[in-house]
Amino acid sequence: MTIPTPEAFVAEARAWLTAMAKPRTARAWGEGSDSVAVFENWTEEQERAETDRIRAYEQAKFDAGFGAITWPREYGGRALATSYLLAFRRIEAEFDVPRRTEMFPVTQQLVAPAIAQWGTEQQRARYVRAMLRTDLIACQLFSETEAGSDLAAVRTRAVRDGDGWRLDGHKIWTSGARVADLGIAVTRTDPDAAKHVGLTVFLVPMDAEGVTVRPIQQMTGGSSFNEVYLDDVRLDDGMRLGPVGQGWKVALTVLASERLDSGNLGLENADQAIELARNLGRPLTELERDKVADLVTRSYVQRLTGMRAAAALVAGKAPGPEASVGKLLATDTMARTSEVVRMLLGPDLTVDSGRWGTWAWTEHVLGAPGYRIAGGTDEIQHNILAERVLGLPREPRG
Repeated sequence: MTIPTPEAFVAEARAWLTAMAKPRTARAWGEGSDSVAVFENWTEEQERAETDRIRAYEQAKFDAGFGAITWPREYGGRALATSYLLAFRRIEAEFDVPRRTEMFPVTQQLVAPAIAQWGTEQQRARYVRAMLRTDLIACQLFSETEAGSDLAAVRTRAVRDGDGWRLDGHKIWTSGARVADLGIAVTRTDPDAAKHVGLTVFLVPMDAEGVTVRPIQQMTGGSSFNEVYLDDVRLDDGMRLGPVGQGWKVALTVLASERLDSGNLGLENADQAIELARNLGRPLTELERDKVADLVTRSYVQRLTGMRAAAALVAGKAPGPEASVGKLLATDTMARTSEVVRMLLGPDLTVDSGRWGTWAWTEHVLGAPGYRIAGGTDEIQHNILAERVLGLPREPRG
């Protein structure tokens, strides 16, 4: 297959997107939805309907040759350089296409690559293409209440059961568990081994007997996250991902991609907060102008860091500390967005006056702190930078 020139690829992508969607236009202040929610407040029925809507677009994109641009052809990809993928994303951003919920990057950019790297031939054939096309949706069964940010401290047990395994445990903060087909679960298979050694990863069908999903109510009133209980879940050995005892390495494959993908979080809402300052209907105070200018500056720094990470990928380099820097900048931008909004709106933030673009910000203010935990806590990112960039001693490990 001939590799298209960048110009030909861009023209092809633009033509397809033009046939699929309308160009995205600047949203006039006061028109359309004013939602700035960090975590959606859907019912299970709403979440399924939105997932199906996004899935239909992703399947059409895959079939047109734009869903797995950098992947090998055996998985339905085009084996093109990362620069082509970034070019498509730039063009796609110009069109009014469905906005992907968290489940889609988890499936396509985290779990599918982990299976491609660690899976058996049968697992790769069964799952990778299906996940890239979103015929199957995956969720992460990583976090546990007892483990905190220390993934290696998980207590969910996987015990040999004849030719298969029996899983028992509890996972928490799982996005999309109600609509996912599979969960990628980190379990402890050797309680006597060092905690980073005695781990094994499994692919868990979310409709398997013994899997129970319970939504967690958020401060905003919605339920974006879930608890997942694994009670005597029986799996055959073909659902094990990677070697027994090598689950830490498999999990790191997933986590590296997760942090790299989090660098653009919060930027749309930061832009919306800046628009709020422009449309407040009164002059800003000196302190308000200073805070808004600071938010503008920091959002540009976050974008530039994202560009550096993308440039490293284009150059064929593995994701480095830029991913951790990007995650820290994202959570900082979200926090400063909340600070600016609280200052600009004052009491209007706490009472639903019916005025467009005011009460909706409660969703952001209440939801943004969650991203200091999601995708690796700020403290974990600081440790990564301290050890890998500054060369400081590693934290003691038992």
